[in-house]
Amino acid sequence: MTVYLHEEDLPEGVLGQGPLAVDTETMGLITPRDRLCLVQISDGKGDEHLVRFGPGSRYDAPNLKAVLADPARVKLYHFARFDLAAIEHYLGVTAAPVFCTKIASKLVRTYTDRHGLKDLVRELLGKEISKQQQSSDWGGAELSEAQREYAASDVRYLHAMQVILAERLAREHRTEMAQACFDFLPVRARLDLAGWAEKDVFSHE
Repeated sequence: MTVYLHEEDLPEGVLGQGPLAVDTETMGLITPRDRLCLVQISDGKGDEHLVRFGPGSRYDAPNLKAVLADPARVKLYHFARFDLAAIEHYLGVTAAPVFCTKIASKLVRTYTDRHGLKDLVRELLGKEISKQQQSSDWGGAELSEAQREYAASDVRYLHAMQVILAERLAREHRTEMAQACFDFLPVRARLDLAGWAEKDVFSHE
């Protein structure tokens, strides 16, 4: 298992076939204000690739964009809504089709209100991950080893969890409902970017 750090784009040919686990790190939670600093990506075969974007980046990244926009490859996320918005705003591509482990968890783990990545990894896989670097400065000149490990761990377990959650969705007859949610997520991300982040357009209010 190796964590690779790349600057401004993903090298060509470093990913195998199949679904891709994807995550992002930004300077904050307001996407248009808080720039995209890092995209983490893994094919689930043991290595994680971190693509870092510096201040003033043009976000050209043709190799990364091509992989993210590939309609034949499912992208696995935890809380896809945020990552899709960041990727669309800065990289200009829709990183779909989607499987979101947070939504899947909420649909099948109705016995708990704990749907964070750390909780899921602990319950489903029996492993512990640290969230200590979650609020660190991702825009600095250097990424610490702790930051790299944290970023890599955000995509390291998504493939294994997707298998378990997909089985549970099928068991509870909620696969179709989940897929409809996943399909809507790029639109939900665009609503966030357009100013409806805190508004439920489906509510009566």
